[in-house]
Amino acid sequence: MQNPIYRVVFYNQNQIYELYVNQIYQSDLYGFIEVEEYQFNERSGMIVDPSEEKLKNEFSDVKRSYIPMHSIVRIDEVEKQGVGKITEVKGDKIHPIPFPTPGANSSD
Repeated sequence: MQNPIYRVVFYNQNQIYELYVNQIYQSDLYGFIEVEEYQFNERSGMIVDPSEEKLKNEFSDVKRSYIPMHSIVRIDEVEKQGVGKITEVKGDKIHPIPFPTPGANSSD
């Protein structure tokens, strides 16, 4: 059986990241998702996607990332790996959602 491939889409500093990974799970750190075993296309041609190259450089020495749950847009299990990318958010900028705190109750 082939290892599953996950497409993870999340917000990070007014950019949308799309990554492909082999491992994803809920972290022991409250409110975070862990992703690891990043997958990048190995191209032998002359055409280079600058967005994917930026991702490769940013995550080249990263073993595991902890992504806040409130930043996740979606997670899909996919049949085959696509091209990772970073896109700028157009129009209104995204304002960070406050990090949830355990035991916080709005009715107090």
